[in-house]
Amino acid sequence: MPNSPSDAPRRVTVRRKGPLLVEGPVEVELEDGTVVASDRFRVALCTCRRSRRYPWCDTSHRDRT
Repeated sequence: MPNSPSDAPRRVTVRRKGPLLVEGPVEVELEDGTVVASDRFRVALCTCRRSRRYPWCDTSHRDRT
């Protein structure tokens, strides 16, 4: 997704013991260089790596907190 000076900044919301909430649409580049995208208005990014849908949060963190 190209960025230009006219693009509004994306908001990222940090939650304790939870995912990062990012206003979308977003592209996420993984460690191996793979790029995944979502066109949703808000996405939850997993920070605990327990998600079966990583990098998207599937609330798996709730089972072990």
